[in-house]
Amino acid sequence: MNKKLSEEELIELLRTGEQSSFTYLYDNYSAAIYGVVLRIIEDEEAAADVLQETFIKIWKNFSMYDSSKGRLFTWMINIARNMAIDKMRSKYFKQDSKNLDIEDSVGLVHEHVQTVFNPEHIGLKQMVQKMKPEFSAILELVYFNGFTQAETAKELDIPLGTVKTRMRNAIIELREFIK
Repeated sequence: MNKKLSEEELIELLRTGEQSSFTYLYDNYSAAIYGVVLRIIEDEEAAADVLQETFIKIWKNFSMYDSSKGRLFTWMINIARNMAIDKMRSKYFKQDSKNLDIEDSVGLVHEHVQTVFNPEHIGLKQMVQKMKPEFSAILELVYFNGFTQAETAKELDIPLGTVKTRMRNAIIELREFIK
């Protein structure tokens, strides 16, 4: 599949279960999704594993995607972000990350600086910065720093319900920017 597909065309192909549509999806979205995962996990090997697991989950659960609730890319990023956070919280990952050699850590930091997903490339960071401070603070913590909503509530010293409400309103406002 060499031609450029619109999001709607890609969604229709994915719904048919055609293998070439999944290849197209991976070829066109994996770099951006890997950047998001790597920013949360900060370990290239673990990020690559989470990327593969993310695409498997996307493929197996594509029937659950609802275009009326958001764009395909947003849906995939949320899956990747959640999987990366789950990986970070896993007991195995925590134990394994404590056992890195210092030489490996220096190499990872150097490589990470060169390969981090930069939301400025798609203008998302600028959109978030233009939002009300109470929205941008929450989006910064949750989407760019990998905080959960509960962690965000604790960090900002506000009730969890307030975080959820502001998060929802911020996403609605972001959708308006993107239209």
